[in-house]
Amino acid sequence: MSGSHAGDGRRVVVIGAGIAGLAAAHRLVLRGARVTVLEASDRVGGKLLPGEIAGARVDLGAESLLARRPEAVGLAREVGLADRLQPPATATASLWTRGALRPMPKGHVMGVPGTAAALAGVLSDEGLARIERDADLPRTEVGDDVAVGAYVAARLGREVVDRLVEPLLGGVYAGDAYRISMRSAVPQLFRAARTHTSLTEAVREIQAQSAASPQTGPVFMGIAGGVGTLPLAVAESVRAHGAEILTGTPVTGLRRAPEDGWRVTAGDRVLHADAVVVAVPAPAAARLLHAEAPGAAAELAGVEYASMALITLAYRRAETDLPGGSGFLVPPVDGRTIKASTFASRKWGWIADENPDLVVLRTSVGRHGETEILRHDDADLVEVSRHDLRAATGLAATPVEARVTRWQDGLPQYPVGHHARVARVREHLAGLAGLAVCGAAYDGVGVPACIASAYAAADQIHGDLRAVQRLAADPVQSLHGGAGE
Repeated sequence: MSGSHAGDGRRVVVIGAGIAGLAAAHRLVLRGARVTVLEASDRVGGKLLPGEIAGARVDLGAESLLARRPEAVGLAREVGLADRLQPPATATASLWTRGALRPMPKGHVMGVPGTAAALAGVLSDEGLARIERDADLPRTEVGDDVAVGAYVAARLGREVVDRLVEPLLGGVYAGDAYRISMRSAVPQLFRAARTHTSLTEAVREIQAQSAASPQTGPVFMGIAGGVGTLPLAVAESVRAHGAEILTGTPVTGLRRAPEDGWRVTAGDRVLHADAVVVAVPAPAAARLLHAEAPGAAAELAGVEYASMALITLAYRRAETDLPGGSGFLVPPVDGRTIKASTFASRKWGWIADENPDLVVLRTSVGRHGETEILRHDDADLVEVSRHDLRAATGLAATPVEARVTRWQDGLPQYPVGHHARVARVREHLAGLAGLAVCGAAYDGVGVPACIASAYAAADQIHGDLRAVQRLAADPVQSLHGGAGE
């Protein structure tokens, strides 16, 4: 490595081998650091999990990447997956609401319409009329933050929230729209709401800006073989650059070393590191940071999580006749058990190509605060999924195989004030050189957001190590900022 890589020879420990930890490790090894990744579980990848059902390769966790952000598709290309990136074969989806599958409306921002006509067919006549009143209502202040559901209901009525905003947000956060932060979850809508009296007018302006600078390419991407293969490829690249990844190695202690750097305790092992990246969920991060950053630990301990389960079903194609599109979302107000279904074989061409005689579907159950359904055993979750699928689509066939994947505390919640909590965490950590945090608990739960968080952490560590190098090379000059800096 070139000597311009600050941190050459410096040792960095990354705690956590989910996609955030692996992305941070990847960025750091490319900059010359000696990296060790410690993972408590027996595998890498976190919520990205490849698997099989009836011999078909599938994702048992997240299945798509937002391609309008560059981080995830960029990392996939960097680690040799460029030729396996694929857009969905169909992007047409439905809502299962008011007793029927209805086409997903267009012309909205996370379910918030620019006109009442955009939601015709989904809302009742009363619900559509309520949207029209938005233009005549006085301004609704959003302040420093506001709940998406509360704000939209005040402007456009609860039916918009319950029938469209809720299932769309629930698909991302498995949360409650009436608690989720608009500033954190739908920032473009929050910015527009601060400068407009009418919410529908704000949405139309967002749409006009988007039309004026249209983005090319698909909104989402998948990976042939599954998005779950991405962390495996990143881990392989990290190892190829000389880093070490240890699974089954839970970290139990993190302390500043008396002489310099950090001491990381993992069972009976103690590692010395010049810098540490903490890339684990908020509760685990809180435990690790408690000794050196109790304020940050207290904030992270307050982050709530939602649990959910994915039910993957494989059917014989000859026995399966599904409606068009890639699947459907289900508003909670309709009282169904499942919250969504993806027709995976139709959405992802590579699944259909590899398995011409099978049809693979996924359903999901569980939302924040909705824990009773998750107490049921796997067989019950399969049965309720089949029941709802039959009611929605008429699918009555018996699956060849079914798999249930449970994600306990899988998704962090972003309630009102989440951005301020994250800012406080970073303020508490600001004085601890060589320590950074990243992951889904901070600036976004999607794969690209997690990778962006990892890159920011790696860049911070890189800067900290450069500062240490400058100080070691010329202590006097470094105190004055250095020449030419």
